[in-house]
Amino acid sequence: MDEILYGVAYYYEYLPTDRLSEDAAMMKDCGINVVRIGESTWAYQEPQDGVFKTDYLTRILDTLHAYGLKVIIGTPTYAIPSWLAKKHPDILLTNKNGQRPYGARQIMDISNSAFRFHAERIIRRQMETTARHPAVIGFQVDNETKHYGAEGANVQAQFVAYLKAKFGEPEAMNKAFGLHYWSNSVFDWADMPSTIGTINGSLRNEFEKFRRLLVTEYLAWQVDIVNEYKQPHQFVTQNFDMDWRSGSYAIQASVDHFEAARAMDIAGIDIYHGTGDRLDGVMIAFGGDLARSMKQDNYLVVETSAQSILGPSNQELLYPGQLRTQAYSHLANGANAVMYWHWHSIHNSAETYWKGLLSHDMEPNPTYLEAKEVAAELEELSPALVNLKKDNEVAIYFSNEALTSLKEFAFSKQMDYNDIVRNWYETLYKMNVEADFADHTVDDLSRYKLLLVPPLYTASDAELEKLNAYVENGGHILYGFKSGFTDEHVQVHMERQPAMLRETLGFSYQQFTGIDRLPLKDDPFGVGESDNYVSIWAELLTPEGAEVLGRYDHPHWGRYACITQNRYGKGQATYIGAWPSPAIMQKLIADAVGKAGVERPNTHFPVIIRKGVNGQGAVLHYVFNYSPEPQTTAGPVMRSTDLLTGKKYNGQTVLPLEPWGVAILRED
Repeated sequence: MDEILYGVAYYYEYLPTDRLSEDAAMMKDCGINVVRIGESTWAYQEPQDGVFKTDYLTRILDTLHAYGLKVIIGTPTYAIPSWLAKKHPDILLTNKNGQRPYGARQIMDISNSAFRFHAERIIRRQMETTARHPAVIGFQVDNETKHYGAEGANVQAQFVAYLKAKFGEPEAMNKAFGLHYWSNSVFDWADMPSTIGTINGSLRNEFEKFRRLLVTEYLAWQVDIVNEYKQPHQFVTQNFDMDWRSGSYAIQASVDHFEAARAMDIAGIDIYHGTGDRLDGVMIAFGGDLARSMKQDNYLVVETSAQSILGPSNQELLYPGQLRTQAYSHLANGANAVMYWHWHSIHNSAETYWKGLLSHDMEPNPTYLEAKEVAAELEELSPALVNLKKDNEVAIYFSNEALTSLKEFAFSKQMDYNDIVRNWYETLYKMNVEADFADHTVDDLSRYKLLLVPPLYTASDAELEKLNAYVENGGHILYGFKSGFTDEHVQVHMERQPAMLRETLGFSYQQFTGIDRLPLKDDPFGVGESDNYVSIWAELLTPEGAEVLGRYDHPHWGRYACITQNRYGKGQATYIGAWPSPAIMQKLIADAVGKAGVERPNTHFPVIIRKGVNGQGAVLHYVFNYSPEPQTTAGPVMRSTDLLTGKKYNGQTVLPLEPWGVAILRED
């Protein structure tokens, strides 16, 4: 791309009145340069089976083009028409609670043959209408695609075919999954039961892996159709979403983002985050780093917060100046597009109070006016901001298989895999250590000095050998508890834990226990009595060469270690066998960062610094103040120019930052 895209989603079909030209004029006046349309209105485009009314899209494209606006077309397949559900009720997915009733979006079995037939037909009709229009720069396939929990007869039949191809004979599956337990073993594929009622965690985890493959295949199938129509200058993307907990949160369990992104020209992501007092930049950075890592390249923020999100009882309007801070926060991670969901607030239905740039009165408001100021800055600075590249030295090494297997075999009701991923990322972030995400299937990890590995409960021998070799060759790893505990089929190793990691980590253990809170002997991290504790989970580690960093202060468990560090080959591995207090965790991560030789600025949250090289070869430092109070910090470089103000800094000067302020320093 040669410019920053600054845009909105637009739903002509939702508006109570036709105001297309007025909206296009307001977008142009605001400085919007890209608009996303079409992705949720299948019934509007095909009101009856085989009756198409896609011509109105041409009118929208013509109007937007007349105002100089670029357009991204979204395929409308994630929300099916009522006539389709009535004609083919088997399209509606079945899960453990029964068949979903019609009404919501994302209620279909994406692998159903009738759904695929009709989905392909509407995609092709939409492409025939739009692909050659000069306004169209790209396509978004589907929308926040997942498997949606489908586990009906169609999905079960495909899963049996998958198992048959993988194992050949049922007895091989029986042994791998331990299905002889409670007479769950199968000796003829025709007798394979539904997974809905399974109590076998290995089988369930394999089913989750299979359902993620369905999503990967489905999105690639849509890309193949779109590729038949798209022009050489047009791209294909997908707006992946994350785990959701009152906003975007962490790793999505229902999609393998890295595999699914292979079919895309450019990765896209939806990032919804806290505003007002809760704007800290963490989720913007997390989602951005995740999206950038999918293809190790720039990405698009296809949806992000405009005004407030969620329901009428939980509205949190952003403060003045925060829309600007948010926009530059996305760009600081390597985004080439910031697109708000959405242009106009919806006047009825489920998302009435998910506010767009415009409120329900459809008139300019303070958020719209701030977007106009941001757009003017971006138009001027775009050549210097577009295509920001990163070369991070740290990665969070994550595994969808470990995530879902630890749902089956949870270590706590208070915490799960994603809580640890999010906690570790946030700790790095607030220390101003930038990080990639490394999918567990990545073979070459040598570019990173440090890996943070959340509980790798499930891993093949080959994967653990890869990680051992990484340390032996000079890498540093910080492991979470329960790592290396089971093989790729979630079968517990029949040897002392941590099994294949034992030599690398320099300890073993046989027992573990859930705990409320335990102090550590002698406050080894110097955090003081109130912070000197571990909680939730405790593995009783017996050192076998490892240095003990922490022991439990307990009458029975006091002879065991809980945190160790071990030199192995040219590298080092730290293991956390319990859940430390925030103060201890910060010390452990800071120690790992320091010993790995990772560079970082000499400042910390609320001042956040993100670094990269722009498309012109210049080094940029984005400096943010995520607080309501003015801040000062030492300039990260000796000579620089603030692209936003034009001010030049010579020498190690003090950089002032307004509340929620930002500076973009170009090294001179």
